[in-house]
Amino acid sequence: MNLGSFSDLLSAARAQAEPQRLLLVFSDAECPADATAEERAAFARGEGGALAPRVCVDKLAVEIESFESLRTEAAQTGVNWRILFVAALSGRGGHAPNSDEAVQPLQMMVEAIKQGRVAQFLAVDRNGALVELQRS
Repeated sequence: MNLGSFSDLLSAARAQAEPQRLLLVFSDAECPADATAEERAAFARGEGGALAPRVCVDKLAVEIESFESLRTEAAQTGVNWRILFVAALSGRGGHAPNSDEAVQPLQMMVEAIKQGRVAQFLAVDRNGALVELQRS
């Protein structure tokens, strides 16, 4: 399956044999405290920086109407974000994982993002397109 957008991801999650709970971490760029002068200048131009988790939530795939509705809901928090990281928990025996079962994986996801270990997550920009992040 070829995914190019959050909408594709949402369709794929809904089509799975077992119900899916999506783990969502909204992240924004920040200039690291140990950044060099050159890195700080690049960050001031809107380049580089480190992605830092700002808000995290878990939702069943069927609870998300569309990327636009998710983006609107996120805007109500007042938190700025640039990249949404997504992972999924699969249900068992026709039952979706509950929010309690998502707590630890979501915390582990947040910690992985803080450490720059994001390759295992899908990354989505503010327009709903999947993006590939490059390490500098």
